[in-house]
Amino acid sequence: MRWDNLGDTPAAPADIALFGTDAVTTRTFDTPEFRGITFHEVRARSILNRVPGASRMPFEWTVNPYRGCTHACVYCFARKTHGYLDLDTGLGFDSQIVVKVNAPELLARQLASARWQGAHIAMGTNVDCYQRAEGRYGLMPGILTALRDRANPFSILTKGTLILRDLELLTQAARVTEVGISVSVGFTDRELWRTVEPGTPSPKRRLDVVRTLGAHGIDCGVLMAPVVPFLGDRPEQLRETVRAIAEAGAVSVTPLVLHLRPGAREWFMQWLRRHHPGLVGRYERMYADGAYAPTWYQRRITRQVHELAAEFGIGPSQRGAARRTAVPEEPSLAAAPEQLTLL
Repeated sequence: MRWDNLGDTPAAPADIALFGTDAVTTRTFDTPEFRGITFHEVRARSILNRVPGASRMPFEWTVNPYRGCTHACVYCFARKTHGYLDLDTGLGFDSQIVVKVNAPELLARQLASARWQGAHIAMGTNVDCYQRAEGRYGLMPGILTALRDRANPFSILTKGTLILRDLELLTQAARVTEVGISVSVGFTDRELWRTVEPGTPSPKRRLDVVRTLGAHGIDCGVLMAPVVPFLGDRPEQLRETVRAIAEAGAVSVTPLVLHLRPGAREWFMQWLRRHHPGLVGRYERMYADGAYAPTWYQRRITRQVHELAAEFGIGPSQRGAARRTAVPEEPSLAAAPEQLTLL
């Protein structure tokens, strides 16, 4: 998708600057939480995105009110998508945020269309819909209202604690349709968190979200992603993370090993050279065949996490359970070394 596809106006000629069209308003805010961040406000033509048919995701439709993410996770696979808009996939992805300001009204209109059949809609599968920008733009209450009013099933994957602001709307929606919430917590190591996910709430705060949702009757699963090879995969680290997830009351835990797609791979390897230069060679060998860790490694991590989950009284997600988190099914490692790519 090119930049001019995000606007209401006809596509601009190729020689017009990306930010020079009437469809884009560029803003900065001189407040500590938004210092150094530029917001590009656009009026999108469509907000419902169809997942490619070849995808192994357990859903067909997504809604993404933002492009780019201030969470600044160095491994984020969505970095490559910033390049589709001719934006930088490194620091630009972290600080140049596209905001689809008309997302709530547009979704309400599209859900009301006679052509829409009420399919499940996943959110947070590209960038986080509860990233810092949501605190200023407040798009999600309108989006959730539209979904609730149409009793349209949906799921949310997030690292953001701001989801608790919308607790009442989530509760209302869960009374009329299937709602799935999943929080992403790949590790509890604070030093690893500070360097690899610098813009996110701490893992402890994210697990507090799981705990709070559960206390209000909303089942919440944890996507244990990413498990970071050589930095977050020691047996004692996996045990501590699964133990914390269980204590938070998660109804499921689904591990996913770090994958490094083009765009994310280059940025992650720069980070690795700065912070852990001794691991560069090991990573180059582990990911020599592509974006995914070897099958044997994925299988080992999955087995360890599932054994720990059983020990602590939780297990893999049960797909199809009402009002349960719609997390991706475990990859079939015997069939292919590919992993699902929510993160």
